[in-house]
Amino acid sequence: MITSLFKRLLVATTLAALVVTAGAGADDIQLPDMGSPADAILNNTQESQIGRMIMRDIRRSGQVVEDPLITEYLNDIGNRIAAQTNKGDHDFTFFAVQDERINAFALPGGYIGVHTGLIESSRNEDELAGVVAHEVAHVTQRHIARAIHANSRQSLLTTAMMLGAIIVAAAGGSSDAVQGAMAVAQGAAVQQQINFTRTNEYEADRVGIAALADAGFDPYGMASFFEVMSRQQTTSPEMRAPEFMRTHPVTTARIAEARSRARDYPAVTSEDSISYGIARTRIIVSRFDTAKEAVAYFEARDYDKQTDIERYGRAVAYQRDENYYAALDIFEDLLDKDKSVIAYHIGLGQTLVALDQTSDAIKIFERALELFPRNVPLVVEYGERLLEMRQPQKAHALLLDLLNNVPPTPEQVRLIARAASLAGEEAEAYYYLSEYRLMIGDLTGGISYLQQALRLPELQEIQRARFEARIDFIQEFMTEDQLRQLRSARQVGHSWSGGHP
Repeated sequence: MITSLFKRLLVATTLAALVVTAGAGADDIQLPDMGSPADAILNNTQESQIGRMIMRDIRRSGQVVEDPLITEYLNDIGNRIAAQTNKGDHDFTFFAVQDERINAFALPGGYIGVHTGLIESSRNEDELAGVVAHEVAHVTQRHIARAIHANSRQSLLTTAMMLGAIIVAAAGGSSDAVQGAMAVAQGAAVQQQINFTRTNEYEADRVGIAALADAGFDPYGMASFFEVMSRQQTTSPEMRAPEFMRTHPVTTARIAEARSRARDYPAVTSEDSISYGIARTRIIVSRFDTAKEAVAYFEARDYDKQTDIERYGRAVAYQRDENYYAALDIFEDLLDKDKSVIAYHIGLGQTLVALDQTSDAIKIFERALELFPRNVPLVVEYGERLLEMRQPQKAHALLLDLLNNVPPTPEQVRLIARAASLAGEEAEAYYYLSEYRLMIGDLTGGISYLQQALRLPELQEIQRARFEARIDFIQEFMTEDQLRQLRSARQVGHSWSGGHP
């Protein structure tokens, strides 16, 4: 569960502080001298370091939803909102967390997680956008750094523990986890900082509503979501309050203020995007324990009475149930009706591959690529299907083109490493695995894979030069302790981690 994950993150953050004071550790975070007023606030680089460390653990937990269509949608809507309030000071990464609880959270470095439970519970796209806008504002207003600044007289260790507590609270950790963190980190002082972050909720509302309106969404979306959560808590007092209410306390006064602020902006009549419906539907399909349950859910209404999005969900449920011919009919129907929806192309191509209709599947994917060149979900799905069809060379070339032209996600890089390995490009596979480790904040792991590549007997000189140059570049960002470990590893003739592409 995600709760236990964030308990571990608290421990990781505390250990990071201990490592800093000792000057050791592969992933130590160089926090500023908290006794210096000028350096009390974390700079963007330091926030990014902390964010990468936390994201590495989140990815390792398996809680990140690795669905290209969902990831693309969240990043599209998130960056659309961030563009209205971000002055170029922050890079954002939006991701879905597999958790049925209704919550969202912002981490240092612009990482924003949205629980699948929140996406599913949203009644429309404006409500989801309202939550995302709120979390974006937490980042652009630098609320975590400001909380640390407010407590700058504390020791480095205490401050790091405090940061861990704030992260646990913001990310939806249980009340027990938060209370435990506060006890360890001088309870009263930490409680003061957590309360400080709660006062920032009003600022996040104000900035978020402005960004929401400027991005073309209904400015009432945020207040609407607050009202839904508040009613849920009121009407079902015997049930645990929605996680969002626990980590983002919503009062009647706060709802009223959000509605008042929304009135300052022009009214917007918006329709949910198809991408919103697709993402939400895919989450609904995946939440059922069995494929039969998913199918039953979407078969509850007559096909003729269903919307296109409901029919899409029905087809995806059939895919999960391996009823590919039923899925095929629906995807063909949907695609004939609207060729502008990438998910329909992908669904049809996936189904044809499952039915061993390889040549037809390739035609579908190739036509889609003509319509949507270098679309990330499309290329990733086609690449995976090509690997299933035992065409790794073609998959490698396709994914490499995407890598060279579109900023990749870590999972994309790991996929191209797999493609390179299956295509017999072992050295390149190690290189991409190295890049994957770097993208999730693991410098030592990145060095390790490059070292393994350098030991390959068939390595070309141009590759050797490129890998050695990459190692030199990575070392510029390593701590003294990490460099000492690197030198020690070279002396004994091994690297930190083994494994094959």
